[in-house]
Amino acid sequence: MKISIIGAGNVGATCAIVIAEKELGNEVVLLDIKHGLAEGKALDIMQMAPLALFDTKTFGVTDDYSRTANSQIVVIAAGLSRKPGMTRDDLISTNANIVKSITENILKYSPDAIFIVVTNPMDAMAYCCLKAAKIPSNRVIGMGGLVDTARYRAFLAEELNCSPKDIQAVILGGHGDHMVPIINYTTVSGVPVAQLLKKEKLKDIINRTRLGGGELVNLMGKSAWYAPGYAAARMVEAIALDQKRYFPCSAYLNGQYGLNDIYFGVPVKLGSGGVENILEFELNDSDKAMVNLSAESVKESIEVVKRLHIL
Repeated sequence: MKISIIGAGNVGATCAIVIAEKELGNEVVLLDIKHGLAEGKALDIMQMAPLALFDTKTFGVTDDYSRTANSQIVVIAAGLSRKPGMTRDDLISTNANIVKSITENILKYSPDAIFIVVTNPMDAMAYCCLKAAKIPSNRVIGMGGLVDTARYRAFLAEELNCSPKDIQAVILGGHGDHMVPIINYTTVSGVPVAQLLKKEKLKDIINRTRLGGGELVNLMGKSAWYAPGYAAARMVEAIALDQKRYFPCSAYLNGQYGLNDIYFGVPVKLGSGGVENILEFELNDSDKAMVNLSAESVKESIEVVKRLHIL
């Protein structure tokens, strides 16, 4: 299996390392527009192979999409981060054009590829990828909910002084400040978390989760990369190995949860066909209200993409 990662920055490189170590494909291609960056990182990963004991071949290329030909899975991790003075609409406009160009170039050489979109604002960029690709929506998945859920579980484990392995959780909604952690479906080895933590403490953890990306930017001066890169690799793994794993991802909704024509974080089954099922479950009135609020926020970003008239 051949897997290509577009964007050799920190997220893309982390994703490539995990894919190589797990030997999810026999060939991983890193592509970037900055001369030498992808080549250098791919070479560095290749030199890990004798130490980490993997056989995956890694290659780096500068803006040459022909080298990605016949990729079964493509991760889009390219794009700009928001800079001082840049409006949200400016960011969406810039990254939408990048994602559109990447999508069209990939499909010239890999018409059957499954796309995993990491570029922010992620839900809107997944929508952009789908509309540019004009392929079935099961083949375009956004990576957001998986890293959001990981943060939520990590914070809960820290507070409870337990292993994060024992915490199961669901987060719905857009990848942003309006995401919706569902307390009723958050458990520790099957025990509802609401029985283990007070409401105020849970509220604090939920707020920290919603602002998790910003917390890291404030600490490091740049966006996170280890957790997002690993999350994208876990999605690649589920697809490459046909694992049928249920992960919280951004998927195209056409009636599910009462939403239409939107990419939105929901539990999906990932297998060799990409999104093979969207899991729906009952929500209480409070959760429904928060989901609708999150949906409105995502729709605003998608409307900006539509107004660009690039699709």
